[in-house]
Amino acid sequence: MKAAVFHTPGAPLTIEEVGISKPGPREVLVRTVAVGLCHSDLHFIEGMYPFPAPVVLGHEAAGIVEQVGSDVRTVKPGDHVVTCLTAYCGHCDHCVTGHLSLCQSPDTKRGTEEEPRLTYVKKPLPQFYNLSAFAEQMLVHEHALVAINRDMPLDRAALLGCAVISGTGAVFNSANVCPGETVAVIGCGGIGLSTINGAALAGAGRIIAIDMLDSKLQLARKFGATDVINANNGDVVQQVQELTRGGVHHSFECIGLKQTAEQAFGMLRRGGTATVLGMIKPGVKLELPGLDLLGEKKIQGSMLGSNRFPVDIPRLVDFYLQDRLKLDELISQRISLERINEGFDDLRRGELARSVIVFDT
Repeated sequence: MKAAVFHTPGAPLTIEEVGISKPGPREVLVRTVAVGLCHSDLHFIEGMYPFPAPVVLGHEAAGIVEQVGSDVRTVKPGDHVVTCLTAYCGHCDHCVTGHLSLCQSPDTKRGTEEEPRLTYVKKPLPQFYNLSAFAEQMLVHEHALVAINRDMPLDRAALLGCAVISGTGAVFNSANVCPGETVAVIGCGGIGLSTINGAALAGAGRIIAIDMLDSKLQLARKFGATDVINANNGDVVQQVQELTRGGVHHSFECIGLKQTAEQAFGMLRRGGTATVLGMIKPGVKLELPGLDLLGEKKIQGSMLGSNRFPVDIPRLVDFYLQDRLKLDELISQRISLERINEGFDDLRRGELARSVIVFDT
């Protein structure tokens, strides 16, 4: 099959032939229809997060089931599916206590003594977070995908697997935003806009969008922001505190920088919670301004929206089909696999919400 192969940090991805195995007993072969370009992929391409190479990246995808293994019970050939990088085993401590996104069991992967799922120049190729979606096909464990309503367009469905579930899940599952509470979202890319949309769905009373580009702030208003702040125009924390007369109940950091994570904590009211969705570079130390433990301010991470994706993704599909979840506006452009490097160049410039690779169907 044709795939975009990553070889070394800083180098362009190359379109090459990659081998793919047949489904094992609990595996599913999926024809990839659409895959989003996520900043997380860019972190690996630029070497901020190391990963064995060569490898096929990509993790925000949707497609159609082509084959299933003998023991698969959750999907069948012809099903439309969304994949999720947080594949879960179903029986570890995290899974049985409802924290599927934290599962790290090796049971969803093939063992070292087994035939690899992917090969490159006749050698085993590591699979990127259970998926490797920048390819014409994916071979995954059945607990790395979920079937969805066939009325859902697959180019928009792909975004549910990362950007949308990260943002909305952080609101619903990680932070438990309640109706009427105040929310600030730092960064209005795909994840930030989805967080704003999730806050609106949760009934937040005030939603403050923060970014450095006026074009993204204008888009944020369409997703539910009630107020916008351009970070170029003064102290962001001070502006949030003035707008809310003391700070927000919830802040969401959607970029992955030391400065913005510290700002997220600084703009909280007493008892507030800062949720960091961005991938902060390993080894970075945060200095939390106004640290007041007696004021019960909290900072926490969120792994892909603390998702229970077999439940969450079909619900998000329903929200979209009811015109309550904005996905059409989230897609800035649709491109071919051959243009993947151009798409990542656009992502580096930070001017677009989301680019989606669409395969021939």
